[in-house]
Amino acid sequence: MSAAPVLAIRPVEPADAGQIAALYAHHVLHGTATFDTDPPGAEHWREKISQCLGRQWPFLVALDEAGTILGYAYATQFRDRPAYAHACEDSIYVRADRTGQGVGRALLAALVAAAAARGFTQMLAVIGGGEPGSVALHGRLGFRHAGRMEKVGRKFGQWLDTVYMQRALGDEAPADRPEPNRKDEP
Repeated sequence: MSAAPVLAIRPVEPADAGQIAALYAHHVLHGTATFDTDPPGAEHWREKISQCLGRQWPFLVALDEAGTILGYAYATQFRDRPAYAHACEDSIYVRADRTGQGVGRALLAALVAAAAARGFTQMLAVIGGGEPGSVALHGRLGFRHAGRMEKVGRKFGQWLDTVYMQRALGDEAPADRPEPNRKDEP
């Protein structure tokens, strides 16, 4: 029997925190895409959801017909300095039993559109462990290789690289999104 298709991608809700925590915990405990070594609980995810919603950063979930979360993706400002206000970093995780079934592609495509609508002009992927599946997914959606940091993480007794990929979301910031304030301006 084939897996149920993705029936909906919608903005995250605080009530999703428990399912997101469980999904991410699997990746923490069994994979190298994240450099976390202890899975954060639902409260951490409620705070992350609140932060993203408060800053109007896109955070999406993919659901099957039963309402089970199959994956999630969000974009946050790339770095916490004003000049980075137009660049975002994506994070995307899919349930282990649903990889290779289009969930990640649907989520990332929706996230790219939502981040562009939010006013971000560049999206960066910081791919822990240089995970081949994530590199391929991002490549299929127009991301290009932007760099590699070698042996910057250690997990499961092995040194891990981090791969950077980047994609333009637009040619310039929208006119209604002000430039960050510069401290040297009057």
